[in-house]
Amino acid sequence: MKPLVKKLIKKKIKISLAESCTGGLLASSITSINGSSKIFGLGLVTYSNQAKIKLLKINKNIIKKYGAVSHECCLAMVKNLSKISKANINVSITGIAGPTGGTKQKPVGLVYIGIKKGNKIQVNKCLFKNKKRIAIQRATVKKALNLILQVAK
Repeated sequence: MKPLVKKLIKKKIKISLAESCTGGLLASSITSINGSSKIFGLGLVTYSNQAKIKLLKINKNIIKKYGAVSHECCLAMVKNLSKISKANINVSITGIAGPTGGTKQKPVGLVYIGIKKGNKIQVNKCLFKNKKRIAIQRATVKKALNLILQVAK
């Protein structure tokens, strides 16, 4: 974690987050590092569909058609976050941490992580299998941190 924050400080890269299934765990892990205030702009926990619609201005038809846990919703989250935050790197996370709430099509452990840097956007689909809720959340944060490191080059 410390190397990431140091790297972002050195490169003067600001970061903002919109988290759902991780409930602020990514923001917490970044802000637990001394000096993170130089790079951390904004962290939203848009846990409910209403929060996604109201705060991130996600079109409710996206959620109705594809669901909150979808590539489409994650993409809209990261795009709209970047409009609000003006950060260099924006990250969105949406998924099913379990232990309930999964379906055959969308099992527990399915997570989407969106990252936008400049005009480049990537949405990563992850499936963290056979893990408990906190393990899925921690695995998601670890994956997000690795993705941030990759785009912060």
